[in-house]
Amino acid sequence: MTEPLRYIIVGTGGFGEVWCKEFLPRLTTVGKAKAVAAVDVDPNALLNAQQYLGLPPERCYAELERAFDENPADFAIVVVPPVYHEHVVDVALAHGCNILSEKPMADSMAACARIYRKVHAAGKKMAVTMSHRFDQDKQTLEMAVKSGEYGRLNYVVFRFTCNYRVFGSWGKFRHSIPDALLIDATVHHFDIIRALCGADGQEVYARTWNPPWGEFAGDSTGMLTLTMTNGSHVLYEGGMANASRMNGWGNDYLRAECEFGTLELDCRKLRLLRGGPSEVPTATDLPMVERPIWMNYWLADMYCDWLRGGTPPPTHLDDNIQCAALLFASIESAHTGQPVDVQAYLQRHLEQ
Repeated sequence: MTEPLRYIIVGTGGFGEVWCKEFLPRLTTVGKAKAVAAVDVDPNALLNAQQYLGLPPERCYAELERAFDENPADFAIVVVPPVYHEHVVDVALAHGCNILSEKPMADSMAACARIYRKVHAAGKKMAVTMSHRFDQDKQTLEMAVKSGEYGRLNYVVFRFTCNYRVFGSWGKFRHSIPDALLIDATVHHFDIIRALCGADGQEVYARTWNPPWGEFAGDSTGMLTLTMTNGSHVLYEGGMANASRMNGWGNDYLRAECEFGTLELDCRKLRLLRGGPSEVPTATDLPMVERPIWMNYWLADMYCDWLRGGTPPPTHLDDNIQCAALLFASIESAHTGQPVDVQAYLQRHLEQ
């Protein structure tokens, strides 16, 4: 029997606790990977690694370099705030490790480009856990669009609206960072849009703001138009300080306007709409696709298979750099008030 891969998890508090408690025990159960060390600056957070991953206290570290020095590993799992991602990647690469990282890849396009170059130069494998795209409802819509049954895709409408206007109602850090909507919501939504369109971003124009009643340090609301590299178009509405929740986190509204039908995903229900010029459209509910695991469970599984010689997961580094480019190009557009050529923006950063 093949020995399980060895990993070091960096960040065991916050969402890192979810990794320790939910995603990673499954990898141990199926024999794909096992923890050899954990790192966190908070001693209390390290208790999660001990309780859920079975690590002894001496394998739980506050010092990043020491954890890697003392514990040979095949890959690192990065679940710390994005501003620290590059440093963790540097240490992991210096110790010959591959990387599985939470989104976004880093906190700036410059840092994403540096990570991209470093990982390629080291000849290592990196993927980013864009979990939202791999939820059941989004996968069902994506498969329907790509089936060809409904003809060519014309455009996509995406709506994400909710009432998180009061400080701390969606995590204090989201209310404290600049560009809250773009950084912490659209990073996932752009990945879904790219998958539905089967293309990368070509041009983005973003207008973002924060209404007076939104208790955010940065912009919480925005309207974006996107043109993709294959000519398809996207209209995106995001609002985190609305008076009511219409499609909150995980219950997205997506409408794919196709040649022979409208595919509408609303609060995890997918339906097909068709009708003539003066007809009330007929609505047919479409069943959700089924599989054993979803989201980070699935992505972690695919990543381990990749390290064993399998095919790259869809969110591998060369794919995810496009998601990062669309994210940070949108922020540049929002700040300048001008449309941004996403591919030129990406190339400029990769060449720096």
